[in-house]
Amino acid sequence: MPLQDNLELALFLIFSAAGTSFITAAMGIGGGVLLLAILASVLPPAALIPVHGLVQLGSNGNRAIMTRQHIDWCMVKSFTAGALIGAFVASFVVIQLPLYLIQLCVALFILFLVWGPKPKKHQMSEKGQVAAGAGTTFISMFVGATGPLVAGFVHRQSYEKLTTTATFAACMSFQHLLKMLVFSLVGFAFWQWLPLVILMVLGGMAGTWLGLRMLNKIPTQHFRIIFKTVITLMAVRLLWQASQVFFA
Repeated sequence: MPLQDNLELALFLIFSAAGTSFITAAMGIGGGVLLLAILASVLPPAALIPVHGLVQLGSNGNRAIMTRQHIDWCMVKSFTAGALIGAFVASFVVIQLPLYLIQLCVALFILFLVWGPKPKKHQMSEKGQVAAGAGTTFISMFVGATGPLVAGFVHRQSYEKLTTTATFAACMSFQHLLKMLVFSLVGFAFWQWLPLVILMVLGGMAGTWLGLRMLNKIPTQHFRIIFKTVITLMAVRLLWQASQVFFA
């Protein structure tokens, strides 16, 4: 999308990237799904997931760098190991599952992770973290915004708010990086979108900085309630979208 062709639209997307990054930094989740919905209304379908992934790579990567001292690197390493497996398998998949089916499965699994019975030890095992990385990365190649699903796994760790935000950002950064590699291998021309993406990432950096300032002012208990509520609302939204297609 050459910026000179539609400057107003480009500015709208840049400010959208800033606003959605603010939401994710301040509330822990939600911005990626919102940005996907915005991009879906203006971008060609073939460009939607790769362009969204590139913008989210910049946004999450910046947030991970800003909060790096709070990242649980043990979980990130296990998650990334699984993500490599998921990306490798996805690169060979040529048949896409029906979107409503993926939305339904993701939504139900999110609700189970957040509201289901907790194990005696609230921490996921290393194998569970690897499986989470593999499964969510595979799904992300088809639906784009798997942030609520990844957040469901991070929520299981019972982190404090900054560790939750930092670890989530790091996991999503590696997932989006692998997604970019897969789309590059199948021939998507990222260079055509780089001017717009770079400006959106810069807007996202400003939104992230402001969001993290807000995060520091939110009490931990309130953050956990907000985080859990937002994940649940995202899952309900996916269920609604799936039902609209299924019963149409």
